[in-house]
Order: sequence, then C-alpha cells, then structure tokens
Amino acid sequence: MNLNYSDEQNMLREQVLKFCETNYDFIDREKILETEAGYSQDNWKQFAELGWLAVPFKEENGGFNFGPIELTVLFEEFGKALVVEPYLSSVVMSGTILENSNHSNKSSIIEKIIAGEHQISVAYAEPNIGYNFFDCLTSLSTGGDKLLLNGTKSLVLNGGNADQFIVLANQDGSSVLILVDFDVDGLSVQSFKTIDGQTCAELSFENVSIDSESILASGDEAEAIFNKMINVSILCISAEAVGAMNASYMKTVQYTKEREQFSQPISNFQVLQHRMVDMFIETELTKSLLIKATLQLDSNDPEAGNTISALKVQVGKAGRLVGQHAVQLHGGMGVSNEMSIGHYLKRFTAIDSMFGNTQHHINKYQAK
Repeated sequence: MNLNYSDEQNMLREQVLKFCETNYDFIDREKILETEAGYSQDNWKQFAELGWLAVPFKEENGGFNFGPIELTVLFEEFGKALVVEPYLSSVVMSGTILENSNHSNKSSIIEKIIAGEHQISVAYAEPNIGYNFFDCLTSLSTGGDKLLLNGTKSLVLNGGNADQFIVLANQDGSSVLILVDFDVDGLSVQSFKTIDGQTCAELSFENVSIDSESILASGDEAEAIFNKMINVSILCISAEAVGAMNASYMKTVQYTKEREQFSQPISNFQVLQHRMVDMFIETELTKSLLIKATLQLDSNDPEAGNTISALKVQVGKAGRLVGQHAVQLHGGMGVSNEMSIGHYLKRFTAIDSMFGNTQHHINKYQAK
C-alpha cells in the first residue's frame, strides 16, 4: 500500500503551510478573535482565491472533486496554526449535507460558498439531549396550510455570521433537514464565545414558516446524510488535533532547550525527556489511526464508522495528555494568554466535546 501523498496533495500542504507561516502568527490570531465576527474576512476571501473553499466539492458544482485525504492535509496545517476561520462549519459540514441532498438550488448555493460570498451553519445540537442528535425536540409540524418550525438549537458553529442554517428537526417521528434563512421571521440568534475563543450561537425558532422546497432530506435519507457529515467532520477535527499536537510537541521541545535550570537546559533532565517522548508517541499513534480512518472513508469502507469512533477516542485521550504536558513543561507561562501553548490545550478540550466526546464514542464502538 502506497501511503505517500501525491504531488497535488503535497502542493496543497505547502501552500497552506506557507500561508500560515506568513499571514497567521499567534498575535494576528489573537487580534482576529477580538473582532465581532471572530474570524478574518480578508483571510476568508484569500481562502476562496486560493481555491481552498472548493477542495471537497464535486466538479459539477464548481469544486475540485477532492476527498477526505485532501481535507486532512488542509486541517492538519490549520491545527498547527490554530486557524479560526469557519471552514468546518461553512464548507465541510454544510457542503457535505448540500451535495448529498436533492435540493434543486444546491449548485448555485455551493458556488457562492466556493466564492466566499455565502456561509451556512448546521444547527443540530440541543440542550439536555447529549450526543443523541436524532432525539431532538425541535419540531416541524403542520399549522393550517403551513409547515411551522419550533425549538432551540445550541452550539451552532459560526452561527452569528451565517447567511443560512441547515436545521435538524423532527417531523412526525422522522428526522428532517431544513434550509432556513438567517433573517426569517421567528428566528432569534444569540452569539457567544466558546472555551477556545471561537464563535457559536444559540438559535430559537418560534413558529418559523417553512415551505416544502426548503426541506433538504427526510427520514432515512436525512439520517444517512447527517451521519456522513458527522464522520467527515470528525475526520477533519481529528486531523486538526494531530496538527495541534505536533505543534505543541515541537514548541515544548524548543522551549525546554532554551529554558535553563541549575546552569543547564531543562531538556537534559530525564524525567522531562520521558514526558516529551510520551507526547511524541501519542501524536504518532493518533496520526496512524487518522491515516487508517482517512483511507477507509475515502474508499467507502463499511468499517469506516468504527474506525472514526476509535479515532475520536484516541484524539480525546491524546489531546488531553499532549496539551497538559505541554502546559506543565512551560511552567507558569503555559497558562498565560500571551503564549500560544495554553490555547492548544483549550482547542483540544473543545475538539473532545464536538460530535460526541470520548466516552460517547467508547460506548458507540463497544455497541458495534
């Protein structure tokens, strides 16, 4: 089996790496997070100009027809620089659902996403239902000659900046995916910051009128599309975590070589060397499992779902170990906002809770 990246994939990695090194240092990132949008619109336009927003889409929709491998290449580099632009929500999550739906207008919507002119967020999580997303209380019901959407969605990534939302709801005991405009009557959006500084929103729907053309999928089709989106999204954030682990490890090694104690670099102390070896091993184990999951998802292997759950468990455990060791080996500076190292730990914490935490995926894996 050839595990080497192709020339195109290596070019994509080098392009993203060059961009992050040139335009995305830690100080710039902190300034971006302080803005109301929580991301750089100039960077987003550049993502579109470089063709990154077209990576996962099919050629008939204006994309490059790339797949999971190219997405992991992209997200691994994003993880190293802690990129905060809403690629996951607007391109991966929304794009996966749109492309696999039968919506009559999906091609024109995707073209606007690729051009960087349109953003969509997926609203699927709700308070008090845990990670059983299909057990949602948000409902689509018949009111006279209209369809009415009622309920609340939480932790909607980039929700305050979205032009449209894809909402997971329940209709007569069956799952349904609905496309809703941000300015529709009856919808209120409350934005807030998450632990890693990124933007989320809570959506409240009160008798929002929905036409039948806004329904993207329903029943088993909706659940299949949604599950595919979850698997691809977990793969992407796992690749991001691998990039962040690698950066945390390298920054820690460099710091311990420069920090002196008892007239010698602290990297000479064996107990600290053992900790850094543990960080390296966990990063490499996660990387190996990521490769397996990527290849399985790329080839539509029926076992891909199991591997994705195993990967999410490994990411949760390894991210916690690598992040905590990195912070501890940096001492008091590790918990300061002025250094990037603590922000990697915050991102690991956020990633662990997304799309099902470690315990959820342990239970899911065991059930299979």
